[in-house]
Amino acid sequence: MASYRGAVVEDLQLSPALVLPSSTSVSTALQMSFEREFSILPISDPATRNLVGWLSADKLKQQVEEGKLDDDQLTLDELKHRGSTSVSVFAKSAKYQVITPDTPLEDLEAFFTSSKSSFALVTDVNRKFVLGVVTPEDLQKFVSRRGGV
Repeated sequence: MASYRGAVVEDLQLSPALVLPSSTSVSTALQMSFEREFSILPISDPATRNLVGWLSADKLKQQVEEGKLDDDQLTLDELKHRGSTSVSVFAKSAKYQVITPDTPLEDLEAFFTSSKSSFALVTDVNRKFVLGVVTPEDLQKFVSRRGGV
């Protein structure tokens, strides 16, 4: 485990998150992920604004390129119901660890190690707003910028 010298998630200087409503079309989702260079996009229910899952833009792009998705008017919600591997749903029964801008980077690293997750959603303390998406690579970049802390 690296020594982060008291650094917190906010010190990673993440780009603001983009949360897509599940009614977003496949073509719009791909365009927005490309424009912002995001590979993981949280998905919300437009009626409740609750988070329901996430989109892997890389998997979606691959499915489109392979011709597995022929209708670019499909919505993310329709993809989910068709069982597309590009859309994942949050498990209702799962216990989640809250990651906020004030979370120490040691705790974030421990989260990635214990959960084997490839990303974490950074939220406010009350989990009402997604502020960013952080990956293990973000931690590695931070360490390298700091000279191998």
